Amino acid sequence: MELITKYFPELSETQIRQFQQLEALYKDWNSKINVISRKDIDELYLRHVLHSLGIAKVISFQPKSKIMDVGTGGGFPGIPLAIMFPESKFHLVDSIGKKLKVVEGVAQSLGLKNVKTTHGRAETIKDEFDFIVSRAVTTMPTFVSWVKQKVSKEQNHPLKNGILYLKGGDLTDELQVYRNTTIYDLSDYFEEDFFETKKVVHLPIKYKG
Repeated sequence: MELITKYFPELSETQIRQFQQLEALYKDWNSKINVISRKDIDELYLRHVLHSLGIAKVISFQPKSKIMDVGTGGGFPGIPLAIMFPESKFHLVDSIGKKLKVVEGVAQSLGLKNVKTTHGRAETIKDEFDFIVSRAVTTMPTFVSWVKQKVSKEQNHPLKNGILYLKGGDLTDELQVYRNTTIYDLSDYFEEDFFETKKVVHLPIKYKG
Protein backbone atom coordinates (compact mmCIF):
# COMPACT_ATOMS: atom_id res chain seq x y z
CA MET A 1 0.00 0.00 0.00
CA GLU A 2 2.95 2.36 0.66
CA LEU A 3 3.72 2.02 -3.05
CA ILE A 4 0.44 3.73 -3.91
CA THR A 5 0.84 6.67 -1.55
CA LYS A 6 4.48 7.00 -2.62
CA TYR A 7 3.49 7.80 -6.19
CA PHE A 8 0.05 9.29 -5.52
CA PRO A 9 0.42 11.43 -2.39
CA GLU A 10 -2.71 13.49 -3.09
CA LEU A 11 -5.20 10.71 -2.33
CA SER A 12 -8.24 11.46 -0.19
CA GLU A 13 -8.93 9.52 3.01
CA THR A 14 -11.67 7.62 1.19
CA GLN A 15 -9.32 6.64 -1.63
CA ILE A 16 -6.60 5.54 0.82
CA ARG A 17 -9.13 3.41 2.69
CA GLN A 18 -10.38 1.84 -0.56
CA PHE A 19 -6.86 1.05 -1.78
CA GLN A 20 -6.00 -0.42 1.63
CA GLN A 21 -9.00 -2.76 1.43
CA LEU A 22 -7.95 -4.26 -1.89
CA GLU A 23 -5.47 -6.78 -0.53
CA ALA A 24 -7.86 -8.44 1.92
CA LEU A 25 -10.71 -8.38 -0.60
CA TYR A 26 -8.69 -9.97 -3.39
CA LYS A 27 -7.14 -12.58 -1.10
CA ASP A 28 -10.60 -13.53 0.11
CA TRP A 29 -12.10 -13.70 -3.38
CA ASN A 30 -9.04 -15.45 -4.79
CA SER A 31 -9.48 -18.29 -2.29
CA LYS A 32 -12.92 -18.90 -3.83
CA ILE A 33 -12.41 -17.97 -7.47
CA ASN A 34 -8.83 -17.96 -8.71
CA VAL A 35 -8.32 -14.77 -10.75
CA ILE A 36 -4.78 -13.85 -9.69
CA SER A 37 -1.80 -16.20 -9.47
CA ARG A 38 -0.40 -17.00 -6.02
CA LYS A 39 2.85 -15.21 -6.85
CA ASP A 40 0.99 -12.11 -8.01
CA ILE A 41 -1.47 -11.95 -5.11
CA ASP A 42 1.50 -11.48 -2.76
CA GLU A 43 2.60 -8.52 -4.88
CA LEU A 44 -0.87 -7.21 -5.60
CA TYR A 45 -0.02 -3.54 -5.13
CA LEU A 46 3.04 -3.68 -7.39
CA ARG A 47 1.93 -6.01 -10.18
CA HIS A 48 -1.74 -5.12 -10.38
CA VAL A 49 -2.72 -1.94 -8.57
CA LEU A 50 0.27 0.30 -9.34
CA HIS A 51 0.59 -1.18 -12.83
CA SER A 52 -3.04 -0.25 -13.50
CA LEU A 53 -2.39 3.24 -12.18
CA GLY A 54 0.32 3.73 -14.78
CA ILE A 55 -2.58 5.02 -16.89
CA ALA A 56 -3.23 7.68 -14.23
CA LYS A 57 0.32 8.98 -14.77
CA VAL A 58 -0.47 9.51 -18.45
CA ILE A 59 -3.94 11.05 -18.11
CA SER A 60 -6.36 12.46 -15.54
CA PHE A 61 -9.84 11.39 -16.54
CA GLN A 62 -12.30 14.27 -16.43
CA PRO A 63 -15.52 14.11 -14.38
CA LYS A 64 -18.33 12.33 -16.27
CA SER A 65 -15.92 10.82 -18.79
CA LYS A 66 -16.67 7.23 -19.80
CA ILE A 67 -14.04 4.51 -19.89
CA MET A 68 -14.42 0.88 -20.94
CA ASP A 69 -12.02 -1.75 -19.57
CA VAL A 70 -11.94 -4.68 -22.01
CA GLY A 71 -10.91 -8.11 -20.70
CA THR A 72 -10.83 -6.73 -17.18
CA GLY A 73 -10.19 -10.14 -15.56
CA GLY A 74 -10.25 -9.54 -11.82
CA GLY A 75 -10.82 -5.81 -12.34
CA PHE A 76 -7.54 -4.44 -13.67
CA PRO A 77 -6.97 -1.71 -14.64
CA GLY A 78 -10.63 -0.74 -14.09
CA ILE A 79 -10.99 -1.02 -10.30
CA PRO A 80 -7.85 0.97 -9.33
CA LEU A 81 -8.74 3.63 -11.93
CA ALA A 82 -12.32 3.81 -10.63
CA ILE A 83 -10.94 4.48 -7.14
CA MET A 84 -8.55 7.10 -8.52
CA PHE A 85 -11.21 8.87 -10.61
CA PRO A 86 -14.49 8.60 -8.64
CA GLU A 87 -16.30 11.11 -10.87
CA SER A 88 -15.60 9.16 -14.07
CA LYS A 89 -17.68 6.18 -15.18
CA PHE A 90 -16.09 2.79 -15.76
CA HIS A 91 -17.62 -0.09 -17.70
CA LEU A 92 -15.70 -3.34 -17.04
CA VAL A 93 -16.19 -6.08 -19.63
CA ASP A 94 -15.06 -9.70 -19.64
CA SER A 95 -16.18 -12.85 -21.43
CA ILE A 96 -15.63 -14.98 -18.29
CA GLY A 97 -18.51 -14.59 -15.87
CA LYS A 98 -16.83 -15.85 -12.71
CA LYS A 99 -14.16 -13.15 -13.01
CA LEU A 100 -16.87 -10.49 -13.10
CA LYS A 101 -18.36 -11.97 -9.95
CA VAL A 102 -15.09 -11.04 -8.23
CA VAL A 103 -15.12 -7.55 -9.79
CA GLU A 104 -18.70 -6.94 -8.67
CA GLY A 105 -17.95 -8.20 -5.15
CA VAL A 106 -14.89 -5.97 -4.81
CA ALA A 107 -16.69 -2.91 -6.21
CA GLN A 108 -19.61 -3.45 -3.87
CA SER A 109 -17.38 -3.88 -0.81
CA LEU A 110 -15.52 -0.67 -1.69
CA GLY A 111 -18.75 1.24 -2.30
CA LEU A 112 -17.76 2.13 -5.86
CA LYS A 113 -20.79 3.71 -7.53
CA ASN A 114 -18.95 4.44 -10.78
CA VAL A 115 -18.42 0.83 -11.90
CA LYS A 116 -20.70 -1.32 -14.04
CA THR A 117 -19.93 -4.71 -15.54
CA THR A 118 -20.94 -6.68 -18.61
CA HIS A 119 -20.39 -10.39 -19.14
CA GLY A 120 -19.69 -10.60 -22.84
CA ARG A 121 -17.49 -9.39 -25.66
CA ALA A 122 -16.50 -5.79 -26.26
CA GLU A 123 -18.01 -5.86 -29.75
CA THR A 124 -21.50 -6.30 -28.31
CA ILE A 125 -21.39 -3.15 -26.12
CA LYS A 126 -23.74 -0.53 -27.55
CA ASP A 127 -22.15 2.51 -25.95
CA GLU A 128 -19.40 5.00 -26.78
CA PHE A 129 -16.46 5.93 -24.57
CA ASP A 130 -13.79 8.58 -24.24
CA PHE A 131 -11.18 5.88 -23.74
CA ILE A 132 -10.86 2.12 -23.96
CA VAL A 133 -8.34 0.69 -21.49
CA SER A 134 -6.90 -2.80 -21.17
CA ARG A 135 -3.96 -4.86 -19.98
CA ALA A 136 -2.57 -6.61 -23.04
CA VAL A 137 -5.41 -9.02 -23.70
CA THR A 138 -4.40 -9.48 -27.34
CA THR A 139 -2.33 -7.87 -30.10
CA MET A 140 -3.12 -4.24 -30.89
CA PRO A 141 -4.58 -4.86 -34.40
CA THR A 142 -7.03 -7.41 -32.98
CA PHE A 143 -7.91 -5.11 -30.10
CA VAL A 144 -8.53 -2.18 -32.45
CA SER A 145 -10.91 -4.32 -34.50
CA TRP A 146 -12.95 -5.02 -31.35
CA VAL A 147 -13.29 -1.44 -30.14
CA LYS A 148 -12.84 1.01 -33.02
CA GLN A 149 -16.58 1.70 -33.24
CA LYS A 150 -16.86 2.43 -29.51
CA VAL A 151 -14.92 5.71 -29.32
CA SER A 152 -16.86 8.92 -28.77
CA LYS A 153 -16.29 11.91 -31.08
CA GLU A 154 -16.67 14.42 -28.24
CA GLN A 155 -13.22 15.39 -26.95
CA ASN A 156 -12.85 16.27 -23.25
CA HIS A 157 -9.15 15.57 -22.62
CA PRO A 158 -5.78 16.88 -23.83
CA LEU A 159 -5.10 13.33 -25.10
CA LYS A 160 -7.26 12.42 -28.08
CA ASN A 161 -9.96 9.83 -27.47
CA GLY A 162 -8.92 6.27 -28.17
CA ILE A 163 -7.08 3.34 -26.60
CA LEU A 164 -4.81 3.34 -23.54
CA TYR A 165 -3.14 -0.07 -23.49
CA LEU A 166 -0.84 -1.47 -20.81
CA LYS A 167 1.81 -3.53 -22.57
CA GLY A 168 5.30 -4.90 -22.00
CA GLY A 169 8.29 -5.76 -24.15
CA ASP A 170 9.21 -4.70 -27.67
CA LEU A 171 6.19 -3.29 -29.49
CA THR A 172 7.93 -2.32 -32.74
CA ASP A 173 6.36 -4.95 -34.99
CA GLU A 174 2.94 -4.80 -33.43
CA LEU A 175 2.61 -1.03 -33.71
CA GLN A 176 4.30 -0.43 -37.05
CA VAL A 177 0.95 0.00 -38.84
CA TYR A 178 -0.07 2.74 -36.39
CA ARG A 179 1.89 5.92 -37.08
CA ASN A 180 0.08 7.98 -34.46
CA THR A 181 0.78 5.98 -31.30
CA THR A 182 2.53 7.50 -28.30
CA ILE A 183 4.41 5.12 -25.99
CA TYR A 184 4.90 6.08 -22.36
CA ASP A 185 7.56 4.08 -20.49
CA LEU A 186 6.32 3.33 -16.98
CA SER A 187 9.96 3.26 -15.84
CA ASP A 188 9.84 7.06 -16.27
CA TYR A 189 7.23 7.22 -13.51
CA PHE A 190 7.94 4.22 -11.27
CA GLU A 191 11.42 3.14 -10.12
CA GLU A 192 10.68 -0.52 -9.31
CA ASP A 193 12.36 -3.12 -11.58
CA PHE A 194 8.98 -4.61 -12.46
CA PHE A 195 8.26 -1.54 -14.64
CA GLU A 196 11.49 -1.68 -16.63
CA THR A 197 9.79 -2.95 -19.79
CA LYS A 198 6.20 -1.90 -19.03
CA LYS A 199 4.49 0.76 -21.11
CA VAL A 200 1.25 2.61 -21.70
CA VAL A 201 0.41 2.85 -25.41
CA HIS A 202 -1.93 5.64 -26.47
CA LEU A 203 -3.60 5.12 -29.84
CA PRO A 204 -6.03 7.85 -30.89
CA ILE A 205 -9.04 6.55 -32.78
CA LYS A 206 -11.14 8.76 -35.02
CA TYR A 207 -14.87 8.57 -34.57
CA LYS A 208 -16.60 6.63 -37.34
CA GLY A 209 -20.27 7.55 -37.42
